Amino acid sequence: MNQNIPEKWKSLYDAVLEGNAAAATAAVDAAIEANESPQTLVDEYMIPAMDDVGEKFEQNEYFVPELLISARAMKAALTKIQPLLTASGSQPKGRVALGTVKGDLHDIGKNLVAAMLEGGGFEVIDLGVDVDPDKFIDTARASKVDIIAMSALLTTTMPSMKTTIEALKAAGVRDGLKIMIGGAPITQEFADEIGADAYGDNASTAVSIARSLVAS
Repeated sequence: MNQNIPEKWKSLYDAVLEGNAAAATAAVDAAIEANESPQTLVDEYMIPAMDDVGEKFEQNEYFVPELLISARAMKAALTKIQPLLTASGSQPKGRVALGTVKGDLHDIGKNLVAAMLEGGGFEVIDLGVDVDPDKFIDTARASKVDIIAMSALLTTTMPSMKTTIEALKAAGVRDGLKIMIGGAPITQEFADEIGADAYGDNASTAVSIARSLVAS
């Protein structure tokens, strides 16, 4: 757990960690009223809180419901802060286009990964479910994303990941992207087989994987 949280707005850190959306937005309002830097709020309080949420999940202290409510609190706080970050010209850690692949309508895992990535400082473009390869291609071109993240919850839709990667190659945009995949039936062996850059077995690891992909 993070022991270096500044006391000044620790209430924001605590609110995100505990999943208290009302307290998180109240803390952001108070900080903004006091002219605190929006980037400071994100970097020193909100991202560390979500990192600790992920650590608690890894240690079986938190489970999916706790992840969801903490992510909801983070999102509520970000809604207040995002316009200020945009106005100041602040840049996200990276830009991720995320979707459940063609033929698959499951979204809980995808939504959780999206929330954790946002909590980790990434801009997330959520393409939804049943995403056609062309939609990934169009988004990669139009939004200049760093990472394409694909989810599949069915063994029958796993081949759509390979199809999408091949389509990205054919469209000439694969070389400029990192591709991460995940979902219940996905393995590292499958990721290697289809040419993905990374595989994550749960939402909390998605953030560290995305950070390493952007850094590389």
